[in-house]
Amino acid sequence: MDGIIFDIKEFTVHDGPGSRVTIFLKGCPLRCKWCHNPEGLKAAKQLMFKSNFCSHCGACTRPCNHDDCKPFSRCVHVCPNGCLSVAGEDISAEALAERILKNADILEIMGGGVTISGGEPLLQADFVCELAERLGKTHKAIQTSGYADSETYKRVVSHMDYVLQDIKLADEKGHIFYTGVSNEKILKNIEWLKQSGKQFVFRVPLIPDITDTEENLRAIAEIVGDCRVELMPYNPLAGAKYDMVDMEYTLDEEENREEDFTKFFKNTIILG
Repeated sequence: MDGIIFDIKEFTVHDGPGSRVTIFLKGCPLRCKWCHNPEGLKAAKQLMFKSNFCSHCGACTRPCNHDDCKPFSRCVHVCPNGCLSVAGEDISAEALAERILKNADILEIMGGGVTISGGEPLLQADFVCELAERLGKTHKAIQTSGYADSETYKRVVSHMDYVLQDIKLADEKGHIFYTGVSNEKILKNIEWLKQSGKQFVFRVPLIPDITDTEENLRAIAEIVGDCRVELMPYNPLAGAKYDMVDMEYTLDEEENREEDFTKFFKNTIILG
């Protein structure tokens, strides 16, 4: 089965236990206003254009015979300044697993494995399940918003050894406003995860004046209880890539407040 990915990061250390390979799948049903991977939102391939490096030579607008350039009406290979690239790669579960397993021994020695992220990997559930099966005994983790029907969520998580479960906003109206979807499915899946016996951690992005408010953090603390939590500081460069994919960053950027957020959680790690 084929899937579509937009990046692979090797030897990551903040995406689960040990040193890992993190695979970023394309497509997401959420539209979080603070998302720092806009090239992962749409399921289709996208042209990325770094306008700051463009010398306006016109080389990319000349006709070419590359099949992968036809959807974009310009050559993505000819730019002398490297301004153009394509976000999105079609790949089979078999080919991706083969690529990853070349480093399986090293990952095991370093106490790591593979983390499947996005975008939202649950959108490509069948692909993720096949990939997980082909990875065999390699430690497998998923980073997910949890936005899926219960059957899909349980099926995918059952193939994993570890779950990095996002929880952004406890209030449903706020969740709809800032992410574009209700959190009803997410909260339902979180309750199942807590009782599933799977190893997991909750991740809370600290977005200034949105998710980092005392009201929201207290509500999230009630949901997660004594479970392990990682607090993810806001990325002030979150909007940097939007122009490259002809999208608009709509969140007003503000300085993150210095606050002791850990007081709301008993088992907390702050990742920077």
